[in-house]
Amino acid sequence: MKYARNVVNEVLRLAPPVHGFFREAIQDITYAGFTIPKGWKVYWSVSSTHKDPKYFPSPEKFDPTRFEGNGPEPFTFIPFGGGPRMCPGNEYARQLLLVFMYHSVRKYRWEKLIPNEKINFDYGPAAPVNGLPIKLYPHSDIKQ
Repeated sequence: MKYARNVVNEVLRLAPPVHGFFREAIQDITYAGFTIPKGWKVYWSVSSTHKDPKYFPSPEKFDPTRFEGNGPEPFTFIPFGGGPRMCPGNEYARQLLLVFMYHSVRKYRWEKLIPNEKINFDYGPAAPVNGLPIKLYPHSDIKQ
């Protein structure tokens, strides 16, 4: 299941369940030549890190092998946040994805009804334009 976990991580990297976080500056901050005054709200986007070529070469490419070995640098892969505010259900969500993936791949053959369906990255999570309609065929050699 190691490779399957890498696949789940790569899916979470490309389509994180959380898009970003607001934080309040507790003091004046200078970043990249800009001053952010104390009290201002700052929004940070998860995808800005997950798709940074500095941390993830070829960031638009689906590549589960990037999670092999030690994986990405700390705090560069944070689909559920990081530090003390990390989602408490993050490991449960990962396990649920692994169980779903295992059973759906093991028991069914999938056929996409729209083979080259476009993916919408504009608003919210990345999602197929038409909802990814599929047809499932039970594997005949597996008892239901």
